[in-house]
Amino acid sequence: MKPDLLELAVVIPTFNERANVPRLIAALDAALAGRNWEAIFVDDNSPDGTADAARELGRADSRVRVIQRIGRRGLSSACVEGMCATAAPMVAVIDGDMQHDETLLPKMLDALEADDALDVVVGSRFVDGGGTGEWDKDRVAKSAFATRLSRQVLKADLSDPMSGFFMIRASVLREMVPILSAIGFKILLDIMTASPKPLKFLELPYVFRTRELGESKLDHVVAMEYLIALYDRMFGNIVPVRFAMFSAIGALGAGVHFAVLGLLFGLNLTNFVAATIVATLVAMTFNFFLNNALTYREQRLKGAKALLGGWVSFCLVCAVGAVANVGVASFMHDVQHGDWRFAALAGILVSAVWNFVLSSRFTWGRY
Repeated sequence: MKPDLLELAVVIPTFNERANVPRLIAALDAALAGRNWEAIFVDDNSPDGTADAARELGRADSRVRVIQRIGRRGLSSACVEGMCATAAPMVAVIDGDMQHDETLLPKMLDALEADDALDVVVGSRFVDGGGTGEWDKDRVAKSAFATRLSRQVLKADLSDPMSGFFMIRASVLREMVPILSAIGFKILLDIMTASPKPLKFLELPYVFRTRELGESKLDHVVAMEYLIALYDRMFGNIVPVRFAMFSAIGALGAGVHFAVLGLLFGLNLTNFVAATIVATLVAMTFNFFLNNALTYREQRLKGAKALLGGWVSFCLVCAVGAVANVGVASFMHDVQHGDWRFAALAGILVSAVWNFVLSSRFTWGRY
């Protein structure tokens, strides 16, 4: 007699959700009674021991698996790794904070198994019967704004493209993995916009719960990641998102440079050379920490030693880039005998590409 075949993998991206691990498995066990499933916790090396809590459950329950990621972070990329790590024909994504309604999973699975043409089933807060629970007006307004933005890049009339609760055929997902950006925290939006053909979807209502244990992961950086993901889908093929971010931060750094220079030299606090040196160091430091927080968030450096080493290597790379800027600009000016602004722009572009490539490799790539 053949054993029952695995039907579903439930992928749970986690960071500092130790207290919710046993609660979620118990809830899944009740909701999916009679179905053959497994739970895959994809943990971004949580300092609270989330991965250990999942392993402890896995010793007694073979349905519980753990992927502990070291040196990698990000909800979308965690979901992709988890969804690719199963043999189940259907994969669901659910948050580890108990705010999604796990009792909806059997209905999602039934819908996919009943209709071979159906690709995705989405748990929606914005169709009849769904809701956002106890969200305040400010959060509702922000979510509505983000939803309107995301619909500008969608290929489907999806009411809740920001949903982090859905089920998809594993074969459909695996075909798209090479073209997914895996940026930010909204993997469903990534999937729906990356697909070369429109995906057939079904939305089922659920009411978003209030978190009982642990702390929310929503912050300004997460919101920034969402905007970055939208940019990547709209313009990423023209200018890669990381280079665009790096350049934008560089432009902000130029503003910081002139502000510090104006303050020190303009108020006669020091001479021009000394003021320029200080302004350059402040701008480089500003660029380094902002790039560490945003451009390279998934590879960001932590700890005093790593940050100091990263800052030194970033400054060295940028110093060489500045020399390249001057050299290229001077060469172009001498050769073309034309508009000096073109020569200056050429120098800036070469310097920007140099700084981006070298810092990606030697500042953030080596840790």
